[in-house]
Amino acid sequence: MAQALRLAEKGLYTTQPNPRVGCVLVCDGVQVAEGYHLKDGQGHAEANALAELEHHLANAEVNTEASITAYVTLEPCSFQGRTPSCAHALVNAGVDRVVYAMTDPHPDNRGKGLDVLRAAGIKVDGPLMETSARLLNPGHIKKFEQGLPYVRLKLAMTLDGKTALKNGESQWITGPDARKDVQKLRARSSAIVTGVQTVIDDDPQLTVRADDLNVDFADLSATVKREIVVLDSNLNIPADASVLKNPNTILVCVDQAYQASAGETTETGEKSFLGTRLWYTEANADGRVDLHSVLRQLAKAGCNEVLFECGATLAGALMSARLVDEVIVYMAPKLMGNEAKSLLNFASPDNMRDLVELEIKDIRQLGKDLRVTAQISPAVGEE
Repeated sequence: MAQALRLAEKGLYTTQPNPRVGCVLVCDGVQVAEGYHLKDGQGHAEANALAELEHHLANAEVNTEASITAYVTLEPCSFQGRTPSCAHALVNAGVDRVVYAMTDPHPDNRGKGLDVLRAAGIKVDGPLMETSARLLNPGHIKKFEQGLPYVRLKLAMTLDGKTALKNGESQWITGPDARKDVQKLRARSSAIVTGVQTVIDDDPQLTVRADDLNVDFADLSATVKREIVVLDSNLNIPADASVLKNPNTILVCVDQAYQASAGETTETGEKSFLGTRLWYTEANADGRVDLHSVLRQLAKAGCNEVLFECGATLAGALMSARLVDEVIVYMAPKLMGNEAKSLLNFASPDNMRDLVELEIKDIRQLGKDLRVTAQISPAVGEE
């Protein structure tokens, strides 16, 4: 199973919107085949492992009478989508036993794949190494369990907690190693979200660049469709913004701006503005886009993991609403002083018990910079 988990990780930057899955086939205690899911629309882990097994059988490299056990990191799918059902494929291949790491939270599966196996007389054992399996697919799990994607917030600051000079200049706080590391965060995400002020100030592209992505299948990862989402409550985005050239960009405004916009309708029936897809939400108490609504729309659109790369105001709003699952802070060994802009812009609590608490999961050095990865601890009363 540990090997199956390692195989599943090979699809970390390429499988979205599908989960990362690995499979190992064992005959009479000897591993004879393995597979993993690489890209949406291509073979699933079980199908790829079974294809390798079939090759070995055809070349008389495996005893055709041997007992076969399949180790899979996620419950095999019971239904046919763009690819055939893996549960039925395992049945048809004559597998004798299946060991699974975790059940699939997908409502069309959720135990049904295991039922298919048991109904065919296959011995089913599990879950095994479930915690490790869940860490591979936090977005797939959260999307189907809570109707929301897994949210990461990426921040960069100096050691005194500043993100930009008083005049707004911020490029570059961190060094090249840290900036390349951000490419991995983007690559494993289904969507990258920012605010219109970041677009106005920095004109980012927010794309995955294969040359800066030092991982296997970097070229393939760069071609995977990822939504670029700009939260622009009143449609103030400059017409020459770089993100508008990306066909995967979505602008999100409040409903009043949506109704007032003189946009066109796309082929899919969506409204467009400046040639870009336009979504809307009701205005929140501050007259801005409702973040919870945006995340639910992204989950419905198939987004598992969402990365926010944004300024202090949007980052602060996310934290205040407790919509962040994981924070990644890149810290540069520099100081900006007390007039520079702070990391987060949100109201301070009235007492210490209401502080947002973090659980640090990892600290490592990237060039001259530090990267701190932390998860948000539940608020008081939510545990």
